[in-house]
Amino acid sequence: MDDDIKTWLYDILQSIDEIDSYYDSRSRIFEEYVSDIKTKRAIERNLEIIGEAANRIIKKDKNFQLDNIEKIIGTRNRIIHGYDKISDNLIWSIVINNLPKLKDEVIALLEE
Repeated sequence: MDDDIKTWLYDILQSIDEIDSYYDSRSRIFEEYVSDIKTKRAIERNLEIIGEAANRIIKKDKNFQLDNIEKIIGTRNRIIHGYDKISDNLIWSIVINNLPKLKDEVIALLEE
């Protein structure tokens, strides 16, 4: 695997781990997420990083296989360019439903 792509995969993994760390000492409760502006912004920033890393990967290798790579990049673009239209429900759904799968996929890719 290309060294740049490997670096960007590690960036994705690091951002997911950072998001996970916000909940090391507390439960993942949507209402708490909505009321905690610092955590919301930190999660959004990490999703931006994940999307930018995915964007760099696909620009370097158009055939790189990463599930939902277009959606990952699209989410990054929505957060950055449509910040005023970001839904708490959407971000929370990504954190709960998509990031665990992405983490497993990235780990598997790095272990190849």
